[in-house]
Amino acid sequence: MSDSAQPCGSQEARQFDFWLGDWALTWPAEQAGGEAGTTMTGYNRITKLFEDCVIEENFTTDDGAFRGHSVSVYDDRSGIWRQTWVDSAGGYIVLTGSFDGETMELRTEPSQRDGAIAVQRMVFSEINADSLEWAWQGSRDDGATWDDLWNISYRRRD
Repeated sequence: MSDSAQPCGSQEARQFDFWLGDWALTWPAEQAGGEAGTTMTGYNRITKLFEDCVIEENFTTDDGAFRGHSVSVYDDRSGIWRQTWVDSAGGYIVLTGSFDGETMELRTEPSQRDGAIAVQRMVFSEINADSLEWAWQGSRDDGATWDDLWNISYRRRD
């Protein structure tokens, strides 16, 4: 059977494969309510499930205080990536997006908050074989400008 005959064998369905593996994570502690000038650390294991159709994420801080889980799939009919995230703080986030060859971007749907149109996004950038940068950003002007909320540096574990 050729790749194109596989349920998730298209080139687009493999765009997120750069994320697969075991990752050591670091981020500025102040972005998570910690002490300014210090660093927090965590771990992320990214695998494929269900005939390689689903990307599964298992995230944890090294101290175990926060854990999260996501599943991502490429929707061939609409030509977009879909991700659902849940976490130990009761978070539930649905995102959609795409990969432009250099950057993967997934966004929430815009919503009305405190008189402004709010949207959030995650951006995977500076993607290399053993590292990448991840940013969680928010916008209160429907995406015209973005504020960094959480920036994580990924380094592949041995």
